[in-house]
Amino acid sequence: WEKYPVLHFDISEIKNCSSLDGLREVLSVMIGRYEKAYGLDNKLTELGLRFGELLRHINATTGKQVVAIFDEYDAPMMQYLHEPQMLREIRLLLRGIYQRVKMDGALLKFVFITGVTKFSQLSIFSELNNLNQISMLDEFSGICGITQTELDTALRPCVEEYAENMGVTTEEAYALLKKNYDGYHFSRRSEDVYAPFSLLRALDDITTDYYWFESGTMSSLIEHLKHFDIKDALEYDGIDVSDVEFNISCENASTPLPLLYQSGYLSIDKYNPIRKVYTLHFPNLEVRSGMVNGLMPYILNRKLSENNSLVLKMFDAIYAGNISDALVALRAYIAKIPYDIITKEECEDKESREGFYKLLIYKVFSILQTRVDTEVKSILGRADVVIQTENDVFVLELKVDKSVDEALAQIDSKDYAIQYTADGRKITKCGISISTEARNIIHWRSVSEDGCIIDEQDFRNA
Repeated sequence: WEKYPVLHFDISEIKNCSSLDGLREVLSVMIGRYEKAYGLDNKLTELGLRFGELLRHINATTGKQVVAIFDEYDAPMMQYLHEPQMLREIRLLLRGIYQRVKMDGALLKFVFITGVTKFSQLSIFSELNNLNQISMLDEFSGICGITQTELDTALRPCVEEYAENMGVTTEEAYALLKKNYDGYHFSRRSEDVYAPFSLLRALDDITTDYYWFESGTMSSLIEHLKHFDIKDALEYDGIDVSDVEFNISCENASTPLPLLYQSGYLSIDKYNPIRKVYTLHFPNLEVRSGMVNGLMPYILNRKLSENNSLVLKMFDAIYAGNISDALVALRAYIAKIPYDIITKEECEDKESREGFYKLLIYKVFSILQTRVDTEVKSILGRADVVIQTENDVFVLELKVDKSVDEALAQIDSKDYAIQYTADGRKITKCGISISTEARNIIHWRSVSEDGCIIDEQDFRNA
C-alpha cells in the first residue's frame, strides 16, 4: 500500500474543558504536535488558519495528500448541549477547523469523521457539503463493532475457551454472549454487531457481567433526560419511528429519542419497507439492565438495593413460572415507593396513572433479566405488558379503578396472546386491577391459555 501522512485528532480530549480558552489551548496543542512532527514553525494563532497551513506544509514537503481523521468530533458540544451560549461558541470555534476540509480539499486524500450526532444537522458543517454520511448504509453496518461472522470465525477459539471455563457447551456460550452483548443494528439489513468492549471483557473475565456503562455515557444521558420527563425514558423500547425521528440533531430534538439511538442505548430491531418504519429496542440484556439500574433511583427516589430481597423474590417466582407470587412481591415493592412519586395531576389523570404502573412493572421485571415489552402490538390492539422467559409467556393487562374481568376480557377479545401460541412455551394471561385510592395493585387473576383459573389474589377488602 502507498503510505500517506495521517493526522488523527481525538476531539474527546477537549470535552471536559470548562472554558473556551481551555478548549482553544487543547486544540492548539493537538495541532502543534503535528507542526512539530513535520518541522513547521507556525506563528499563526487562529486555529483554522493553522490547520490549513499545516496541510499545505505537509503536502509541499512530502509530495503527498493528507489523511485527516476526526474522532468524536461532537464530544465537546454534547457536553454543553443544554447551554446555548457555550454551545454556539464551541460550534464557531470548531467550524474554523472543519471548514478547511472543504477549502483545502485538494490537499486531502481521505477524511473520516466519527461522532454521535448526525453531522449534516449541525451548523459547524454548513460549508462542508461534500461528505458522505455512511451511518445507515448496509455495507458499513459492521464497521464499529464485532460482527457475528467475526465471532463465529476469528474469535471462535476464544468462545470455545470461554465455554470450557464456564462449564457450558460452545453453543450455550454463543447463546449467552448473544443475549447479553449482541443486538446492535445500524441499517435496514445490518449485520449483527456485538459491543466490542463488553464482549472482549466478558471473554477475558469468563463472566456474563455488564460492562457497557463503564465505557458508556450514562451520566451525560441522565443529565440530558432531565430536560424531558425522565419517567418516559424506558417507553421508547419498542417504538416505531421513521429514520428522520431518531436521526435528527440532539440539540434540536423535542424528545430524548435521537440521543438514545445515536449513542447506542436503542438500536434498530427491524424495518418495515412498506410503511418505511423502524422498530427500535434496547439491543441486549446488558443495556436494558444498565438503563433500568441507572434510571430507577431518579424515577422512584430510592436505590435498588433498598428492595433487593423483594427483587429476588420476583426473580425466583418468574423463573418458576409463578406470576402470582411475583405480583405479591411487586405489590410489597410498590408499597415502599414514596407517596409523592406520582403528582396530584398524574394521579387524577387515568392515562398517567396507568402509564406509571405499566412503566413500574416494566422496570422491575427488566431487572430480573426477563424480556419485558410494553404496548405490544398485535393485529387487533396493544397488550399493556408482555413478560417472556425461556419457558413462559405472561400477558398482562392493567386496569385502573376497573375490574380484572374487564382486563382478561380485553386480552381475549384482542387476541393479545395468539402470536405466542406456536412457540411451545406456557402462556399465562393475567388481569390486574390498580386502585387510585390505595395506590397499589388490589386484585389480580391469572388464567391459562384455555381460560382455566391458575390463581387469584384479592386485596380489595384487606
